[in-house]
Amino acid sequence: MTPGWMKAALARLPTWPYRISLSARSARALTLIALLLPPLIWLGVVYLGSLFALFAQSFLHIDEFSGVVVHKLGFHTYAKLFTAANLDIIRRSALMAALVTIAASIVAIPIALYMALYASPRLKSIFFVGVLLPLWSSYLVRVYAWKLILAKEGIANWVAEHAGLGGVLNWLLALPGLGGPSLSTSYIGTFTVFLYVWLPYAILPIHAALERVPKSLLEAAADLNASSRATLLHIILPLIVPGIAAGSIFTFSLTLGDYIIPGIIGPPPLFIGQAVLAHLGAAGNLPLAAAFSVAPLLILAGYLYIARRLGAFDAL
Repeated sequence: MTPGWMKAALARLPTWPYRISLSARSARALTLIALLLPPLIWLGVVYLGSLFALFAQSFLHIDEFSGVVVHKLGFHTYAKLFTAANLDIIRRSALMAALVTIAASIVAIPIALYMALYASPRLKSIFFVGVLLPLWSSYLVRVYAWKLILAKEGIANWVAEHAGLGGVLNWLLALPGLGGPSLSTSYIGTFTVFLYVWLPYAILPIHAALERVPKSLLEAAADLNASSRATLLHIILPLIVPGIAAGSIFTFSLTLGDYIIPGIIGPPPLFIGQAVLAHLGAAGNLPLAAAFSVAPLLILAGYLYIARRLGAFDAL
C-alpha cells in the first residue's frame, strides 16, 4: 500500500506546474497591459479626444455682432459651410485630389512595373534611390524649388520656348479655370507640384503589389502566347488593384488636406486646408474652421470604405 504522506505529495504535484504556468501567464498579461496601456491612453485621449473636440466645436457658432463663440449646439455653422462659396472650396479641393490620384496611378504603374518585373537588381536599387531621394529633402525646399522652375522666367518656360512649344504653353495658360500669368500661378502648376510631391507614395504600394504577383502566372501567359497587352490587362492589373487603391489613399488624403502647396503655387482661390488656416487665424472663426475640417474627414471616410472594398488595406 502507498503511504498516506506519498498520496498527499502526489496529489499536490499537479498543482505546482499549474500554479507556475498561471503565474507566468499573469505576468505576461500584466507586461502586455503595461506596454499597451500608454499608447492606448495616448490614442484615446489625444487623438480620439481631439477629433471629438473638433466635431463638437463644429456644432457651435459665432455671434455675428460680438464675434464670440456661442456655446450652444446647433447647425448654424454647417448652414454657412454649405453656402456656394464654401462648397466651391470643397469641390475644388476634392477635384484636385481626385485628378492628382488618377494621374499618380497612371504615372506610377509603368515605373513600378519596370522596377518589379524587368529591372536588374542593380538598376532596381537605382530606381528605389531615385523614388525615395526627394523624400530625404525638405518639403518646403522642394515646393519653393518648383516655384522657381515654374516661374515666368524659370527653366520650364525657357525649355518650352526653345523647344518651339511656347505657343502651346501660352494657350494652356490662357484656358479659363486652368491657366494664369505663369505656370507658378496656375492650377496646372499646382497639379504638377502635387503630382511630383506625392508620386513616391503611389509607386511604392504598387511595386509591393507587383512583387506579390506569382511569376508562374506570367510564365503560363507566355506559354499560351498571350500578348504583353493581354497579360497586362487580364493578369497583372487585376492583381495589383489593392496596391493601386493603397497608393491612392496616400495621394488623395495628402492632396485633400494640404495647404502649403496651394499657398505657394497656384492662383488665389482657397483649398480646404487654406480655408481652415484662414478661419483659425485672421477670422478667428473656430466653429467654421472645425466644420471645414470635418468635411475632408467625411470625404476620406467614404473613400477609405471604397478602398477597403478594393483590398487596399491588404496591400499596406
